[in-house]
Amino acid sequence: MDSHILILSPGLYSGIQDLGRKKYRSYGVPISGAMDKYSMILANNLLGNETDLPVMEITQTGPKIMFENCTLFVVTGADLSPKLNGKPIELNRVYSVVFGDILEFGKRNYGSRAYIGVKGGFKTDHILGSYSYFDGITHKSRLVKGDRLPIAFCGKNPEHSSAKVKIKKEYFKTDWLYVTKGPEFDLLTKKQTDYLFKKKFEIDALNNRMGYQLKNPIPRMKKKEIITSVLIPGTVQLTPSGKLIIMMRDCPTTGGYPRILQLTDEAINRLAQLETGDTFTFNLENVFSFLRRLAARFTDK
Repeated sequence: MDSHILILSPGLYSGIQDLGRKKYRSYGVPISGAMDKYSMILANNLLGNETDLPVMEITQTGPKIMFENCTLFVVTGADLSPKLNGKPIELNRVYSVVFGDILEFGKRNYGSRAYIGVKGGFKTDHILGSYSYFDGITHKSRLVKGDRLPIAFCGKNPEHSSAKVKIKKEYFKTDWLYVTKGPEFDLLTKKQTDYLFKKKFEIDALNNRMGYQLKNPIPRMKKKEIITSVLIPGTVQLTPSGKLIIMMRDCPTTGGYPRILQLTDEAINRLAQLETGDTFTFNLENVFSFLRRLAARFTDK
């Protein structure tokens, strides 16, 4: 039996994403996947889903959707003032819905990307091992008004969970991002590296799922040509003009600019929740800071 949700309004940029395509990079296919994997996985965990089931990723302005069947859902990530049938609901808390219930969003309070998870996940097209929308791979790159999305059938009275968690708001407004040295890091001069780790960088308006440009250029590198090489999400490229570009989830598989830094996956998640005009510094991670950060996850503070 089919279950669906109806898109009454798509919001600014909404689409279906999972953990991405990981076996087709040799063919030039980007990984894609959720920009903030942490919030995506959290949605699935709260619902008792497998962690890689597809969710709806929404950017800055949320959609308005109608549920056409009974199911369970949760909203994680950015606070875009979600409402169920006109009443405010909590983030990171599982709710049950029936036919005709409407989920919509309002004012953006913090963060840039929110995630809607449903019990059993979305059942849209599965192409090259992933449900993730990507123009040229899937038949569409974003949701539009009138779309009916198939979801898993949960029966008339799906087992309801009161599961919820509380996420610190600091996650959505970080002042620094952990990075490691990139393959061409050693091409930088001392002046450039000092600037790189002391300067606050500002996110340019040119930012999307493919990459984030930064406003503040660093001192130009002497002409250093490199062979077109592998790119992955989180790679920081330095252009000839001194501008920095951070590759994000939809980035191409190769590029020709020096790769001077590499964001950790956690840093990519955090960057995905920032917006145009936000600032941050790069924090170079060594093995000791990595172990301290890892240990901090298991403390009771």
